Amino acid sequence: MPIPVSEKYTEPLEADELAFLEQKEQKDRKVYYKVFQKLMVCCFIFPFVGAWYRAYDGAPNAFSYAKFFVSAGILLFICLLAIYLTYKMDLYKVQKDIAGKTKTIEKNHVTNKVYFPSKSAYYVYLDSLVKLSIEVSEEDYFRIRKGDEISIEYTTHSKHYLGYF
Repeated sequence: MPIPVSEKYTEPLEADELAFLEQKEQKDRKVYYKVFQKLMVCCFIFPFVGAWYRAYDGAPNAFSYAKFFVSAGILLFICLLAIYLTYKMDLYKVQKDIAGKTKTIEKNHVTNKVYFPSKSAYYVYLDSLVKLSIEVSEEDYFRIRKGDEISIEYTTHSKHYLGYF
């Protein structure tokens, strides 16, 4: 199956879209900070609990400073690496979108239409590599046919869906 080739171009973000991104960035930054705090506490509690476990088993020198700081350092490195990679894959891209203030508009073709009675929702499937399906209004669902062209908007770097037309 050939990879779909779609027409893409960028436009400046509208004020409400930029406000949405800024609000999302603030909320996500708070979550990252809370997770970071909890992981830092765990990095020092787990080695301490491990020392008590070794002491309970009767190990000699269970409360060794070297063992404590080496294990805390290893846990700290793993946690910092995980936080950094998660930041680069998600929050950093949102911050780049805010700084760049652009969105991408991509023209796609409808490949399928589906109605979900349990959710009372109408979906169309697209040949886009970014967004495979979108929820549309009932009027648009009955107006749009297979093969029709639909343009979707999403943020340039983080690929957050903004809408269709």
